Amino acid sequence: MAYDIRTFGDPVLASVAEDVKNIDGKIVRLSQAMLQAMYRAPGLGLAAPQIGVQKQIFVYDIDGTPTTLINPRIVESSGEWVYDEGCLSIPGLYVEMVRPKQVLLAALDLEGNEVTVEADELLARLFQHELDHLNGVLMFERMTADQRDEAMREYRRISESGASGETRHISLK
Repeated sequence: MAYDIRTFGDPVLASVAEDVKNIDGKIVRLSQAMLQAMYRAPGLGLAAPQIGVQKQIFVYDIDGTPTTLINPRIVESSGEWVYDEGCLSIPGLYVEMVRPKQVLLAALDLEGNEVTVEADELLARLFQHELDHLNGVLMFERMTADQRDEAMREYRRISESGASGETRHISLK
């Protein structure tokens, strides 16, 4: 089944996703469908709520190795890293944001095994971003008030103009 990526304003993006209780064929098929949607977008990561499924699962691929993580949680974080962050659910907008530079993430894989991943910079940011989606948090909620005002104006402008493919970068003030 092909899924469309939900965009800002869809109430599913503001809800906390449920833990996955049973890793079965449905979850494996969901993971495959999520990867297809992510590649089609194209993006580096995708959380289940972004396709309207309220489950604690996200997929990513930043190095040619597609990976699925289930019921993820950040165990540790440290440092600080500023980077232009984008979101498939807020197309066309990239915002300079500060997040921890390193994280240690614990989750289950598709076989139900507990895995931990030490991540730095881009992968750490991706994990934090996808976890936000699983908790009903969008980038707008992580911005300063000035950034949010400017970002909302730009997002409305991009959306209303139907300027597909147009991007806008907003920096820290």
